[in-house]
Amino acid sequence: MPEPTTPPVSSPEPPIRVVAVAVRDADGRFLTVRKRGTTAFMQPGGKPEPGETPEQTGVREIREELGAEVADVARLGEWTAPAANEHGRTIEAVVLTARLVSLTGPQAEIEELMWWDPADASVPADRIAPLLRDVVAPTLADVPPS
Repeated sequence: MPEPTTPPVSSPEPPIRVVAVAVRDADGRFLTVRKRGTTAFMQPGGKPEPGETPEQTGVREIREELGAEVADVARLGEWTAPAANEHGRTIEAVVLTARLVSLTGPQAEIEELMWWDPADASVPADRIAPLLRDVVAPTLADVPPS
């Protein structure tokens, strides 16, 4: 009987469940945020409150984090990816798309926002959250921004 080449990977911690909102501008750049005390930029979003739908979570989080209003919120998909700022953890994310209506700027725990162009090699890959860099950006690469 052959031996397994690699042991199964399992984290002692359960996945972190989040909702992420993919907002792009007319040039296809993604709205990203960096939380205070972290280095990675990610999509706005966060953990759902009890009883919230993913859409309600996404709208609430983008409002809290950026003073932003969005419209045309739609579910893009659900994926698992390495957590950007919690080494060794994974996230289970419901990813939404939305059109930006208004934007105030960083609020609450958000230190900085950046419009990220996936084609811009000047931003190091490790500064972009794996969910956005490896899953969402490639998924939306051939979809025109709304």
